[in-house]
Amino acid sequence: MKEDEKKELVTPGEVLGTASELKAGKGAYFSANDKTIYASLTGFRSIIPAPIDATDQRPTVEVTGHKAHGAVPEPGSVVIARITKVMARMASADIMCVGPKSVREKFTGIIRQQDVRATEIDKVEMHASFHPGDIVRALVLSLGDARAYYLSTAKNELGVVSAESSAGGEMVPISWTEMQCPLTGQIERRKVAKVGA
Repeated sequence: MKEDEKKELVTPGEVLGTASELKAGKGAYFSANDKTIYASLTGFRSIIPAPIDATDQRPTVEVTGHKAHGAVPEPGSVVIARITKVMARMASADIMCVGPKSVREKFTGIIRQQDVRATEIDKVEMHASFHPGDIVRALVLSLGDARAYYLSTAKNELGVVSAESSAGGEMVPISWTEMQCPLTGQIERRKVAKVGA
């Protein structure tokens, strides 16, 4: 193992190798679409040889953080994110927590129109699902374009968990698609997460 190979710096989304030659370890993930292994965090790429007695003799590729890392989003993990911008076909968000752990770096999430809910996907209205400032629970689908993670809220327990009304009140969910301001009684539309799921 050459020392300089151990010190190669990689960033999220960078190709680490193919699944036919390597296994994904810490800081890496396998994409079934193209059978490729990608980095999920910024750090140093290293290859760990398989144990001699292992049936799978592929070495493992890992990315170890170049600084103290908080949690890092990976495909399949559930995150808490704050909606920052809502557009016609998608919403962007800042990921704040991965599971119970807070993140230390800035990770951006994108919720596309087709990933908001599981039914009637073509009728989804982004502005009736999320507003800037909403706190959402979402599932990480994959590392998308431009260092942003694709997120999904297409399960009952995913969606808006906390939202503030225009009057500044903490809104209460009254259905799957509506939240109500306790101060004014005004009802606003959201893709609401099932409470207690």
